Formats: sequence, C-alpha cells, structure tokens
Amino acid sequence: MSIFNECNIPEDLYYDIENQVWGRKNADGTFTFGMTDPAQSLAGKILYADVKPAGRIIKKGKSAATIESGKYVGPFPMPFAGEVVEVNKELENDSHIINLDPYGKGWIVKLKPLPESISDVNSLPTGEEAVKAYIKKLEEEDIICKKR
Repeated sequence: MSIFNECNIPEDLYYDIENQVWGRKNADGTFTFGMTDPAQSLAGKILYADVKPAGRIIKKGKSAATIESGKYVGPFPMPFAGEVVEVNKELENDSHIINLDPYGKGWIVKLKPLPESISDVNSLPTGEEAVKAYIKKLEEEDIICKKR
C-alpha cells in the first residue's frame, strides 16, 4: 500500500480516479466498490449510505448509492455498467465504517459487469500506474487525509 499525504492508496485495486472510487476484482468476475481513503476523508464522517438494491442495473457514470455526511450529499458513480449483485448490509447499521475501513469492511456495493462494458472495465488503471495518477490528483488538489 502506498501512502501519500496520509492517504492510503493500495496498488492491488482498480481506480476511477476522477470520482475517487476503488474497485477490487473478485474471483467470480464481479467487482467490489467503495470510496477511496481521500474521498472518505474529504466527505467527513459518513452518516448514511443509501445503496441501490441487488438486481438493479447501473449505467456507466450513474450512481449505485447516495452518500451523506455532515459536509457532503452526493452520488457514488460506477466506472462501468453492471448489475448490483450484493450490497454491504453493515452500512444499514453503521455507515461510518466507510471512514474507519474504506478498503475493507466499508465497501459499498458489488457489481457484475455487463458484457458491453468489458472495455470500460479493462481501461481502469491499477497497480503502479494508478498510484502515480492518484498521487498526481492529490498533489494538484492539495488533498491530505484525516483519520476519523
């Protein structure tokens, strides 16, 4: 895991850097998505996450959830089209886990890519390339993560 400006940026994830969304490819071909460490830090304490139900088709760039904090209410956009196959039920009881463990227990949704979105899936940066691009964004926007 790379750390820059106190922000954790794991190399083993895929990133939608512009929207500050991470994705982890699962063995069954689905992707688990969550907010990045910088995103949760900027949002402040997450109060509520309203996640779309399993079975819902989400178009590329459209929201799979609405995230609410003391400083932010907004969409959680998906980097490719897919079907919601699972939502993090833990968020119903405590959405603050997004802040506490954004890359683990704080995941938000699992998505099965639609066949026509495979090129979008393959275009997501990962590894060293993603970390360098993310660090550039953090530098340009002067983002420093605060732990909650």
